[in-house]
Order: sequence, then structure tokens, then C-alpha cells
Amino acid sequence: MTGRPGAETRAAPPPAGRAFVTLVTNADYALGAKVLAQSLRFTATSADIVILHTGGVDATTLAPLEALECRLVEVDHLPLSDAFNARHARKAVHGAAPFAKGRKPDFHTPLDNFCKLRLWQLEEYNACVFIDADALVLRNIDRLFDYPEFSAAPNVYEGLADFHRLNSGVFVAKPSAKTFGRMLERLDEPDAFWRRTDQSFLETFFPDWHGLPVFMNMLQYVWFNLPELWDWNSISILHYQYEKPWEENHPKAERLRPLIELWNFVHRNGKLPDLSTLPRPGSAG
Repeated sequence: MTGRPGAETRAAPPPAGRAFVTLVTNADYALGAKVLAQSLRFTATSADIVILHTGGVDATTLAPLEALECRLVEVDHLPLSDAFNARHARKAVHGAAPFAKGRKPDFHTPLDNFCKLRLWQLEEYNACVFIDADALVLRNIDRLFDYPEFSAAPNVYEGLADFHRLNSGVFVAKPSAKTFGRMLERLDEPDAFWRRTDQSFLETFFPDWHGLPVFMNMLQYVWFNLPELWDWNSISILHYQYEKPWEENHPKAERLRPLIELWNFVHRNGKLPDLSTLPRPGSAG
């Protein structure tokens, strides 16, 4: 399927011209997307919230997102060659480019990541901000829609060298069928291997990407690797890369305990706590 993102599971509201977009490919990410949507609603955004979801996510799993007045859009995997799909299967990707810094959960499927590119088919919107479903929005970020395509924050979580790479967990894009078509052509070139799937591809496709502040995509490992960067007064989006806050007793759970508790607070209460009461790195957890 190349012409349209897919069939909507509910009537679409009149488009606002701007949308926050996330991707749901299984029940785990549906839970994450629910909490992400709760946090966005709490910031009083004026934009739509669009959930791209694959067909394997059933209506019961999506119901909490519908209750939050998200726009649900079903999408297929991209029409890529069998050879491409074989090179980017979970075992192949994790074998050729293992994750040495953290652990990807069992539900992580690399091929699913490329479905993010379906965002460029949402031409009813002038601008979209993609946010991974394992993230929380801590304050209104509607100003991101005024950033150029392609804007993303650097992949900072360990040291200064991270500033040379982008992280595709948050990015600003301008939907365009023409751009989407060019992406498909570039993506599936002979022997192409995208080491970090959509992230490596987007960094190559947009070599002059515009840098967002790190606070627009604060990766959770900054909490213990670069604590001097952590400032609750500045962080707009908190991204739980690698281990997820809803996983039971993951390997870094104790080191990240305050961030996990924050995610669970939003999950339980549908709102954010007073950020001024949250601990600083080293003071708890």
C-alpha cells in the first residue's frame, strides 16, 4: 500500500492543520501511547493527536486512545522487498548491530519502526510532530510546529559525541506524498542496511537536519550518565529509550526509579505532578 496511510477506525474530526503523531504496533506501545496522549492533553495542546497503528492491534487495545479523542489511522508495513525485510528482521538487526548500552524489550520489532514514515502521507496536515509512544510531554510544545523540516534533537545520553547523531523519537516533518515516494526509493536501494532502522535512514535522508534542543527529547539515560544536563524546568519531552517504564523489574529500574514513578503517576492520574517537587539526579533512586 503506497497511496494512503490506511483506513481510519473512527470518523476524523476536521483537521487542525497540525498533529502530534505516534506509532502503535502492539499492546505495549498502545499503553505507552495512552500515557503520552494523557500528557499531551494535560498541556492543553490545540493540535490533533494521531495514532498510526498496524492491523495487529485490536479494537479493545485501541479503545483507551479513542476515549482520549485521538484520531486512529491504520497503516500497513511499507512495500519493501523481501531481501530488505530479511536484512531488517529482529534477529538480523540485533545480530549485526547489537544494542550495547541498553536492552530492547522482547516486543521490539525493527521492521515496525519504518511505519513511522507513513507520517509523510498525512497530507491533510501542514505540519506534524512525531513522538515515540515511550515518551511523556511535560509542558506545552505546540511551538515545535513552527520548526522546519527536518528537525530532531541529538541522540544525547552518554557524552558529547552523541551530539553528532539524531534521535528519531521526536521530529518535525511536513507531510508530502512526493517526499514519501522519494523515501521509499532511497530506503530499499540494493543491499541497503539501516543499522538503527528509521533513525539511521532519516539521518541519511535529511543530512542537514535542524537540531532541536536536547530538552525536546531528553533521553532517560541522561539521568545517570549526564546528570548535569538534567533540569526539570527545561525538559519538555522525556523519552524512555531502551527499557520501558511499564516493564516489571527491568535491569535499570532502580537507577531510573524517579522517572518510572513519574510515568506511573501520569498513567494513574491522567495528569502531571508538580514538576518542582521531583527529585534531582543523585538525590533519589
